[in-house]
Amino acid sequence: DTFVCSSWYYLRFCSPKTDTAPFDAEELKYWMPVDQYIGGVEHAILHLLYSRFFTKALYDMKYVNFKEPFKRLFTQGMVCKDGAAMSKSKGNIVNPGKIFSKFGIDATRVMMLFAGPPEVDMEWTDKGMEGASRFLNRVWRLIYNNIDCFKKPKNKEEVYPEDISMEAKKIKQKTHQTIKKVTEDIEERFHFNTAISAIMELVNEVYKFQLEAEEKRGKEGDVFVLMEALGMIVRLLGPIAPHFSEELWQEMGNKKNIYMQPWPKYDEKMLEEEEKLIVVQVNGKLRGKLTVPASYDDEKIKEEALSLPKIQEKIEGKKIIKVIVVSGKLVNIV
Repeated sequence: DTFVCSSWYYLRFCSPKTDTAPFDAEELKYWMPVDQYIGGVEHAILHLLYSRFFTKALYDMKYVNFKEPFKRLFTQGMVCKDGAAMSKSKGNIVNPGKIFSKFGIDATRVMMLFAGPPEVDMEWTDKGMEGASRFLNRVWRLIYNNIDCFKKPKNKEEVYPEDISMEAKKIKQKTHQTIKKVTEDIEERFHFNTAISAIMELVNEVYKFQLEAEEKRGKEGDVFVLMEALGMIVRLLGPIAPHFSEELWQEMGNKKNIYMQPWPKYDEKMLEEEEKLIVVQVNGKLRGKLTVPASYDDEKIKEEALSLPKIQEKIEGKKIIKVIVVSGKLVNIV
């Protein structure tokens, strides 16, 4: 029975060269238990159950020093088409060869990972494939529009805040916020869909910021901010679209493979907002917006909101009952 073998194979993997016993108990002390178990929900009453039974039995017989074989469990959803799980017997399958030929393997990966949280079922759609392909093509164009940034000799090793424009500072901040978001979404929740969404947001912001091909806008250091943002987009896409990312990584002049790079780290200081956008309401209706320094407290924000010309027009001659301040987000004048 296959479940007899699959219920303990992970123990054998820890010491594959041992030929005098099923496994080496000393090797198990280092490698086991398994950090992460990922499987279909149907495994919860089959493979997972049998594996736990085998491990508990081996523990009682003192062959292993742990009671549970897996530290964490994650069950992913099914890929569905026409409202049912894909199945050869039902005939509701998609020929992967045709999809790969038309859109490529990486676009297929992006579509499936972006479709929704991995723990729920996903419905296959051809429109989803077209959207994933458009996104990757957009990233490709963004990199090639600015490829000269990576080929010109650099005169500086470090860029100081005074060397970059305000727009560049916002892009740098967005870049580090994206690194944090993608890291947490993948490592903690396996939510590749929201990780991809965060990368898309960064791509949109960089498109707005990118330097013209012929002449440089802004300050001298802006090009370094652009290079960092582009490099991070490609690196963050590495585990999601590996072939695509590797191609761009090499075109950007990097010698070592992208998968050999350490995972990017974000700078805590760059996550701090310098300014906040405050929505101003009168009796619950939007009447204005203002941007204030992040250091402003609620009282100062209230003063700024009440001083807006549009707000003064709305409240002129009227009695203010109260002013509600939702810290750093909203002011509602009643």
